[in-house]
Amino acid sequence: MNRCSNPAHPHCTVWVMPGDAACAHGHAQPAASDAAQSSDDALSAHVPAMPASAPIAMPIAAPSQRPHLHVSGFDPRAAGGRQVLKLELRGMPPDCAPQVTLLASSRLRLEGGERHSFTRTLRGEWLPVFLEFSSRGLEHGQYRVELELHSRAQAARTWVATLLILAPRADASLHDIHQTFLATHKNVRVHADDASIARVNARLGGGRVDIDVKASNAGIAHLDLDGLNAPQGKIDLGFSSIAWDEDLLEIDLPAQAADHPCPASMACLELAGGSAGRPRYLRLFALDECVLGRVDGEGDVLLAHHDDAGPVAEGLTRRLSARHAVIRRGREGFEIEDVSRYGLLVDGTWPGKHKGLRLHPGMRIELTASIPGIVVLEVTAVLAHAIVLHRVDAGLAHEAFYLLDPERAPAGAARAGVAGLPLLCHRDGGFWHIDAASGEQTPLTPTVAFHRLAGWPRDAAFAASAYPEMRNGRSTSAQSAVHRES
Repeated sequence: MNRCSNPAHPHCTVWVMPGDAACAHGHAQPAASDAAQSSDDALSAHVPAMPASAPIAMPIAAPSQRPHLHVSGFDPRAAGGRQVLKLELRGMPPDCAPQVTLLASSRLRLEGGERHSFTRTLRGEWLPVFLEFSSRGLEHGQYRVELELHSRAQAARTWVATLLILAPRADASLHDIHQTFLATHKNVRVHADDASIARVNARLGGGRVDIDVKASNAGIAHLDLDGLNAPQGKIDLGFSSIAWDEDLLEIDLPAQAADHPCPASMACLELAGGSAGRPRYLRLFALDECVLGRVDGEGDVLLAHHDDAGPVAEGLTRRLSARHAVIRRGREGFEIEDVSRYGLLVDGTWPGKHKGLRLHPGMRIELTASIPGIVVLEVTAVLAHAIVLHRVDAGLAHEAFYLLDPERAPAGAARAGVAGLPLLCHRDGGFWHIDAASGEQTPLTPTVAFHRLAGWPRDAAFAASAYPEMRNGRSTSAQSAVHRES
């Protein structure tokens, strides 16, 4: 239906059925062709004439889209159980690679691993990724899921995002869960369906909110707000699951350094026959935290009791825990933490379980506290980027330990190095030898010419394993990527 279009009566608002010759007030209606002609004439009267040869440019504004993830399928009521998040990639730039790598990390137990991939279809859409996780046995509260997206096309690009996942109490009601969710996400969309009731109470304190309420199939939506405005962004809230959009922030990638010719997180410098004042094996570790444990355990630094004949796998060695202690860098320097059953002594005193104690040069560490003397270590040097431990028991000539901060160069004051040992550092994924006089750095590989390096004998050998004398080799490229909780 159209309103009355008689030009002599422009104020008539009576509706006219299509095809009628006059409206209800008797005003004659122009024919369809006449109305179209009159509208064209009126339009041409206001538009200046253009030359016939002049092209007409019609700019088309492309819709502005921002890269973001649409997250759906989250149900906080499944606290402690298995959950699946559906991640949909949207708004990516056209020069993005056809396959984008997704790296996820969280304290939540990610069931499907930490590495996933988004794949673009022939229509330009992205196949969704399903992120499975469980909060079983974890404290209730909010947990972060850190996401990194890497596009390796002609120009490498990286985006980051952080998801906040609510793990409610086991006895939390659905109303409590929704109120907690609304307290952290102000822009919401509420759906009530199949005779359900949606109640939203938001106290914004003068802030802005964008809420979309939909009730269908005998559903009831109750909305109570103190202000109605419309900021950007929105979140879908349903009674079966919660969904929202998470913006992707592109970060500027630094220039990529050259790869190390022999990448390793643990390695060993070996002397063929040993030398006076130096151990046969100098074991190198470049980990965020080093776990000291029994030789057949799951630690990084594998320890055994030594007698006059050498290491003993049984006997007193069995008193060492598989995970006996952890050495990590704290805020004030390197510290040791006891995580064992039988304890340890630092300068003859038990530091307490799960309590970090800062290490200083000259400190003596004895394993265990119940039977001292099974393994005795001494802190011989503490540098800005490393700590050195020597055995001061029967294993003195067998091994020493060089624990370095990964991807950190030594400070200028550390050029003096360690008496009797070379100055080393870890960067670009591998170990480097540093000339204390000139500062020249040489990557350590199995083929390095040690006779050209200062601070180490010619007959030394490098192995990309902390325990080359063992058959399994204890390769640690995979271990260094595993997060351990002490």
